[in-house]
Amino acid sequence: MASPTELLQRVPLFSSLSPSQLEVLARSFRERTFSAGSEVTTEGENGVGFFVIESGSATVSVAGEERRTLGAGDYFGELALIDMSPRSATIVADDELRCWGLTSWEFRPLVESNAQIAWALLQQLAQRLREQ
Repeated sequence: MASPTELLQRVPLFSSLSPSQLEVLARSFRERTFSAGSEVTTEGENGVGFFVIESGSATVSVAGEERRTLGAGDYFGELALIDMSPRSATIVADDELRCWGLTSWEFRPLVESNAQIAWALLQQLAQRLREQ
C-alpha cells in the first residue's frame, strides 16, 4: 500500500513540488473507499474534490459513452479543487476502489498559506492547458 506522499509524487500536477511540500499537501488528503458499481463522480454535478487512485479500477464515461479505464496512480478532479465546476465525466468503480481525496475547502487554505505550492501548481496547470 502506497502512502499519500508516494502517490502524489507520481501525479504530474504535483511533480514540481519538493518532498517537504508534498508532505504538507499529503497531510490534507483523506482515504476513501468506493465499492464496485459506486458512482465516484457524476457528469454534470458539481465537483468538490480531487482523487488519486491507490488500488482498484474505474470506468470513465462521457454522455454515456465509455472513454477510458483508470487504475492505480491515475487521478481525476484537479479542476474541481479550484473552481468546483460541474464534473465533465461520470466515474464508476469497477471493483473496490481505494483513493486518497482532497476537497476544495481543504485545498484552498493550504494554497493560500503557501505561495511556493501555489506557484508550482499554477505552472503545472498552465503546462497541461498548453498540451491540450
